[in-house]
Amino acid sequence: MSAKSEPRCELYLITPPKIEIDAFAEDLAAALDAGPVACLQLRLKEVSDDEIKRAAETLLPICHERGVPMLLNDRPDLALLTGCDGVHVGQQDTPYKEARRILGDEAMIGVTCHNSLHLAMEAAEGGADYVAFGAFYPTETKEILHHAEIETLQTWAAVSTIPCVAIGGINLENAQPLIEAGADFLCVITAVWKHPEGPAAAVKAFNGLFAGAA
Repeated sequence: MSAKSEPRCELYLITPPKIEIDAFAEDLAAALDAGPVACLQLRLKEVSDDEIKRAAETLLPICHERGVPMLLNDRPDLALLTGCDGVHVGQQDTPYKEARRILGDEAMIGVTCHNSLHLAMEAAEGGADYVAFGAFYPTETKEILHHAEIETLQTWAAVSTIPCVAIGGINLENAQPLIEAGADFLCVITAVWKHPEGPAAAVKAFNGLFAGAA
């Protein structure tokens, strides 16, 4: 994931909060083989560190064989231990500076900024690789505490070269305004993993949207 020379949005996948690792590994391989994916974030909630490590050890080779970086949610210590490419941290998680100290300059680190351009500027100035705004729409995977506005994406795209990620309830029906507003990446969970025709069909459909917008 990096700033792009051409204005084309890309897909940023997040795992469901709970997975059956072996079955999910098959879904992930199918999804990544179906079309371009910029990144996978491993985001497991209410599970043990051992389960996170086992998931990372299973999924990381699938990503790397296809040239896709994998980030771990919140846990720079486990990201370092498992060889993940970086970490995504929220405002209530491990502070960005601490995550960078643990993982080093080469790691990819993204920061949740809700709907705040100020938080995004702070993250960008600190060296974050991307900033994430959201939630833009209702979502079943996380309680919504912060709602983001389309105008925030538009403003960020106009004033900064640091990539921005849109997150929160994004699907094939509501993605277009975010793409048009200047999102570099769309975070998607349910709309891919629970697509009625399977994850591969969803990845193809999202990439069709991106190609049409470009």
